[in-house]
Amino acid sequence: MANWTVDSPQRLTLDEPVTRLDVRLVTGRLNVVATDGPARVDITRVSRRPVVVEHRDGRLFVGHERHPRWPGFLWWLGQLGRRFRAEVSVAVPADVLADLHLVDGSLVVSGLRRDTRVDVTSGQVTLMGLRGQTMAKVISGPVEALGVAGDLDLETVSGELILADSAPERVRAHAVSGSITCDLDNPRGSEIRLSAISGSITVRVREDSDLTVHLHTTSGRITSGFPLVGGGSGFGSIKDSHGVIGSGGGKLWASATSGSIALLARPVEDAADREELP
Repeated sequence: MANWTVDSPQRLTLDEPVTRLDVRLVTGRLNVVATDGPARVDITRVSRRPVVVEHRDGRLFVGHERHPRWPGFLWWLGQLGRRFRAEVSVAVPADVLADLHLVDGSLVVSGLRRDTRVDVTSGQVTLMGLRGQTMAKVISGPVEALGVAGDLDLETVSGELILADSAPERVRAHAVSGSITCDLDNPRGSEIRLSAISGSITVRVREDSDLTVHLHTTSGRITSGFPLVGGGSGFGSIKDSHGVIGSGGGKLWASATSGSIALLARPVEDAADREELP
């Protein structure tokens, strides 16, 4: 077992293999990236409370040695930033299992191929190029997922969810107060479930997509760029829209309680236009 208590900027390189990463930070910035080399922990900023790094039986832990109590909002504003702020970058093999927790700040994770779990109370989350099963939960703040495949589960209480340049097998995105924006490749065979309590939902897919579509809004409008998926019909303010695009191999459900839903068609680029000039 290797153990470090870091109270000043320091870079640690681990010679032994890492199969699991657990991070528990209070406030600051956390970057996690996949690497082909040995695992590294780069701590560039530490406040009064040191950061503990432990490596045992393939598990790498990075976090504060003692979490604060929560006596009130003024304490949060004053003491939290001064005592517990840290900026940490972690490089690990792409096939690790990652469990990442941050109370307040920004979190970026990229390149991991197995299960990744992210939990942020207040802050911003960016997910890039992940595979496997990805779960991200934020109480207050946005989540942006780019180039993500596999299973994706996003949730925010107050914030925006953005999914782009991705072709996941399964998507579940839920926003209590905030909007959801998805720009997807052809989700052939995918299952996509989007729901918002107070906020709009916008989905853009290619014109040649294969989707069975079900859109529902209680108080709002439904607009569609596909002729086979209408603009919504229903009794009173409740609107439902159903339709099939292409072969209907994928499934898209979108539901908004207080907000509008837009299904947009993205033109298919000509293959010749995508080829690089010699």
